[in-house]
Amino acid sequence: MARRVAVVSPHDAEAHGSESGAQIIVWEGMKMQLSDLLLTELQQEAQTTRKLLERVPEAALTWAPHERSMTLGRLAGHLAELPGLVEAIVTQPEFDFVTAGFTPYVATNVAELLRVYDENIRRAEAALKGPSDEHLLASWRLLRGGQVLYEMPRLSFLRTLVLNHSVHHRGQLSVYLRMQNVPLPWIYGPTADEPRT
Repeated sequence: MARRVAVVSPHDAEAHGSESGAQIIVWEGMKMQLSDLLLTELQQEAQTTRKLLERVPEAALTWAPHERSMTLGRLAGHLAELPGLVEAIVTQPEFDFVTAGFTPYVATNVAELLRVYDENIRRAEAALKGPSDEHLLASWRLLRGGQVLYEMPRLSFLRTLVLNHSVHHRGQLSVYLRMQNVPLPWIYGPTADEPRT
């Protein structure tokens, strides 16, 4: 297993190839488990996602940009709940929305939103510490009421259903925040509100 040898601060990140100013990890050795890669990416993206969730205006949680769009509270809640799937993907053979009694989370206040997100990230990090490559490459199923929606390797679910899915909705959230005149933080680079210094 590779050993983490340095955590580069945002101030030094540009010298290591990161223009976003985000914290990056330097590894020693070439052999890494898939879980190491997933955990590092999860933690990196979580820092950025939390910055946006912190800026959600509580007074606008019921607002939506269009009648067919999610409300801000639902969109932010969805971002907060997505990391909660990691534990199920890693530890269970499948997940059925119906039998699990899944109810979409709609944020009603920002303090609770951040608590839910932080707890789901904590549980996701714990779940990703240890699973073997073989386990992550084994098939996993997502169901609704017994009907198989998707079946693919756990690794693919973690990448698409959690990581990529979160980035997609985080992009939506940045548009919602802009429409509410909320200054946007750096995501993968500077914004009009937080330009390069």
